[in-house]
Amino acid sequence: METEQKYRTFGWWWTQLCRALLGVTFLFSGFVKAVDPLGSFYKIQDYLTAFGMGDWLPYWLPLLAAVGLAAVEFAVGVFLCLGMRRIFASSVALLLMSVMTPLTFYLALADPVSDCGCFGDAWVLTNWQTFGKNLLLLPAAVTLFRRRSVLKRFVTLRMEWLVSTYTFLFIFALSFYCLYSLPILDFRPYKVGADIRAGMEVPPGQKLSVLETRFVMEKEGKRREFTIEEYPDSTWQWVETRTVVKEKGYEPPIHDFVVEEIATGEDITDSLLADPGYTFLLVMYRLDQADDSHIDLINEIYDYSVEHGYGFRALTASSDSDIEEWCDRTGAEYAFCRMDDVTLKTIIRSNPGLLLLKEGVIVNKWSHNRLPDEYVLTDRLENLPLGQPNPIDTWRTMGGVLLWFLLPLLPVIALDRWLARRREKKTIH
Repeated sequence: METEQKYRTFGWWWTQLCRALLGVTFLFSGFVKAVDPLGSFYKIQDYLTAFGMGDWLPYWLPLLAAVGLAAVEFAVGVFLCLGMRRIFASSVALLLMSVMTPLTFYLALADPVSDCGCFGDAWVLTNWQTFGKNLLLLPAAVTLFRRRSVLKRFVTLRMEWLVSTYTFLFIFALSFYCLYSLPILDFRPYKVGADIRAGMEVPPGQKLSVLETRFVMEKEGKRREFTIEEYPDSTWQWVETRTVVKEKGYEPPIHDFVVEEIATGEDITDSLLADPGYTFLLVMYRLDQADDSHIDLINEIYDYSVEHGYGFRALTASSDSDIEEWCDRTGAEYAFCRMDDVTLKTIIRSNPGLLLLKEGVIVNKWSHNRLPDEYVLTDRLENLPLGQPNPIDTWRTMGGVLLWFLLPLLPVIALDRWLARRREKKTIH
């Protein structure tokens, strides 16, 4: 009898431990995906491309999947932590772990993508590390699914619908806000206040990775990759430029920031980063997908930069024909430079997006929906707040978002628990 009691006690504590482990993991994973939905969208595109399905789905569907996955993971984390919607939460957790564990095992073996993106850029794991994590979480998910009835509730059945609805509304609102503007948390090396030159430095004695630039070209419906030395004649049409690692070595946080001026073919990276003045960088990784609804405002910012003697360049990975079409459609007069498309998508989560640079330091970033206008650009940048770096405090921002989520929720849960105790007392008496 005593042995059986010890077994039940151990089983109860083991279930609560699994609940805490899975709940916090899903909560964190869903949150970091929600604050950077475009990052998750790019990762899903990488998966589709790796499996040969990149052109199968419309553009909006992977984006919708990225937002939906973040919402489901965050909600499952909240439900597990609060012990509510136990059938839904435990079933979805088991389903996700059952799918992701064999998938990450394949990714670890075949290595079609560099990392799974399960925690976005907040915590980058290798494919083998991700597989190991899933091997730990899968038994926890099985335990919760089998023993979900013993999960302690913190919300009564009467209040579940309200907390569930609020959770989904909150995480969807957060995702769409970050889509409209920019991620409220930036875990990438190109955050506001970052010194690009410092991020490219290599400690003494470290051996650099050997990188190779490859050009994907198309001719008569067939695509081929060429190195710089093999660059073909003009009968081939440029599709995209990729940077691949030939020999792994030390990789500084910023290792692929290379800017080539299209008009001259000159590498202007060093001069751009050493410029003591301000430079606006208009980032448009794909011109055929760039939003041109704010092009008048972009042209006004270009005129402002010319008037005050600031630099202004557009960075893209698009073809010459796409650049020519963009200029004809928008009346763009600024100079275009070419960069790797992955780098451009990493620099800013907006297409187009605007970057303000000074001496290699990122002073400010704007989504195309939040560009500064004539009411903000009233003076020289040296005299304006937007001309001074204002880095995001990661922990303070995370705490603020957590408070926004918890403050409306805690009084509801407290009232729910108080009413539940009152009902219990009346039942006893």
